[in-house]
Amino acid sequence: MVIKMKRAGEGTVIFEKKPSILSYAAVVGKKEGDGPLGKYFDEIETDAYFGKPSWEKAESENLRRSVMHTLEKGNFKPEDMDFAISGDLLNQCISSGYALRGLKIPFFGVYGACSTMAESLLLGSLIISGGGAKNILCATSSHFCSAEKQFRTPLEYGGQRTPNAQWTVTGSGSAVISDAEGCPSIEAVTCGRIIDLGVTDIGNMGAAMAPAFADTIKRHLNALQRDISYYDLILSGDLGIIGKSIARELLLKDGIDVGDKYDDCGAMIFDPNLQDTHAGGSGCGCAASVLCGYILPEMQKGNLKKVLFAATGALMSPTSTMQGESIPSISHAISIEA
Repeated sequence: MVIKMKRAGEGTVIFEKKPSILSYAAVVGKKEGDGPLGKYFDEIETDAYFGKPSWEKAESENLRRSVMHTLEKGNFKPEDMDFAISGDLLNQCISSGYALRGLKIPFFGVYGACSTMAESLLLGSLIISGGGAKNILCATSSHFCSAEKQFRTPLEYGGQRTPNAQWTVTGSGSAVISDAEGCPSIEAVTCGRIIDLGVTDIGNMGAAMAPAFADTIKRHLNALQRDISYYDLILSGDLGIIGKSIARELLLKDGIDVGDKYDDCGAMIFDPNLQDTHAGGSGCGCAASVLCGYILPEMQKGNLKKVLFAATGALMSPTSTMQGESIPSISHAISIEA
């Protein structure tokens, strides 16, 4: 077996035979459909329950629809997939497990919080380039109501949202990566490190996750001996408006000026002036739906040539919060080329 990848530095791998992203799709809720990127999504569901009796089942149905759109768009059958790699925010990743249980695809359940889409693509690329698979389905999801219920307070409580709070995206994104030729493709990946600077405010996730994003970007550029000019777009996962500003400052302190090449999925998906989402979007479905609904199609059209997608995740839980723990965070980077 010929290995088609090589290490390029701490946590960074560059692919000599680049895994291709052959198909992708994004399904979102009404609020996301009303946002600036609404016209790019494959499906917009106006019923927050997705026709199901609970928020949790709604999230699972959202993920299932995204996966089915992805398979259909690529003319794939479930049996064409060697593995599925998916995760979400709910306890024991139940959205993924229940969404995919009927497809009979060998399954890896992963948890990277809101970095899960990048983690799935990273792991899938390593498996494919190591010769372990031909086609892998990567997916994730989130739902505003199920996330509020699990991590903060049930909606019925009517709690006041702080100005620095973000709005969990009701959405799902999925993609098929393959060893077959195709465009766009994954050129290199950098696995994130757990970074914890002691932030304890669960209403300020951008501040908690921005240091992890900055750390991964610095390590990625150093490992590959690149600067920002190499990429058309540097895209963080869901730092939101506040976290995006913090990330800029952190990178600038290390001499990295991202300028107008940097944007954030959480800042892109909602209109802060019209939609009252405070600091922007968050959740696994935020980065996944922006990537699969907007960024990858733009790359396929040739409007973007090189994108560094670095989704971010806060690795905390309701249990750790109740124990007074701080919020450890992570960011995985995927270098995508058209």
